[in-house]
Parts: sequence; C-alpha cells; structure tokens
Amino acid sequence: MGRLVKRTASVPAAADGSLRLAVLSDTHSRPHPAMGVRIATLAPHAILHAGDIGDLEVLDALAELAPVHAVRGNIDAFAPELPDVLVLTIAAPAPLRILMTHIALYGPRLRAPVARMAEAEGAALVVCGHSHVPFIGSDRGIAVFNPGSIGPRRFTLPIVLGTIDVGPAGLRLAHVDAETGETWLPP
Repeated sequence: MGRLVKRTASVPAAADGSLRLAVLSDTHSRPHPAMGVRIATLAPHAILHAGDIGDLEVLDALAELAPVHAVRGNIDAFAPELPDVLVLTIAAPAPLRILMTHIALYGPRLRAPVARMAEAEGAALVVCGHSHVPFIGSDRGIAVFNPGSIGPRRFTLPIVLGTIDVGPAGLRLAHVDAETGETWLPP
C-alpha cells in the first residue's frame, strides 16, 4: 500500500453549541433503501462516511441531505480524491477532534498505528468502518465508534447507522436500526 493521504476539515456547531452527525460506513454501492429517510429524520449538521462507499453516487445522494465528509475504504481504490484519513475539528463549546479512517480496529482494540495517529492529532474519538460490526468502546483513552454497515447484510449482522451528538453534556454515540429507525442495541 502507498502512503496514506490525510486531510483535515472542520464542522461548525449550531449557535447553541450542539451538533449532530449521522455516521455510516460500508454502503458497498447498495445502501439500505431507507437510508435517505433515516438520515433526513435525524436532521444532522453533517454526515460522515467511514469508507467502502462503492459507487460514489452514494455520496452525491447523501450530499443532498447534509454536508458529507468521507474517507476511502479498501474497495474505494478508484476514488483517489478521497483521503485515507480525515481529521475533523468540531467547533463546539469544548472543541473536539475526530480521526476517521476505514480500518482502525483489531477486535475491540485500536490498531497501534491508528492509536498513535489519534494521539498525535489530539483526537478524542476514532470513527471507523470495515468490519460491519456496530461498536462503541474505548481503547488507550480514546473513544472508538464503528457505525456498522448500512449496506448489504453481512452474515447475521444488523443494518445500522450511527449518530454522534455533541452538546453541553458531552459526547453521545448511538446506533440506529436502518429498517425501523429505532435505537439499536446489541442483543
């Protein structure tokens, strides 16, 4: 693999300091048919796509709902305009840095190079995809969020997306069932 392409971006919070991000990954050119409705219902300030997009028309459809920030996944080699790593700065009452990359976890643990990169960037949260497994956890003092997959079902895994809410109470991470629109929790 060649050198990683890293970019930075910022996402402004609302006037009251709150922010909602819709987070998705692994659409593989075939997002769930209810994706647009689910995201529109969430009314996010921005959308994060953590890679394995497939057809880039997926990003065009998302951009009709809110500004989109995306990284290249392992199936997205045809999309050199996308970075491998994106560092987002959220301008909220307490600034928040998010590092987003497609492959970040080995089981429930951050891969060492990703942990080092997150620490060097001052990121409090790593957003990733790849496994299709919805995950909220922490490793090495860094919060970790995989929104799961909103693309074709893999094995018996759920079809979900995620939300990141930033507000006076801090950071709140959650999963949403793409089929029902309800909060998804592991069985």
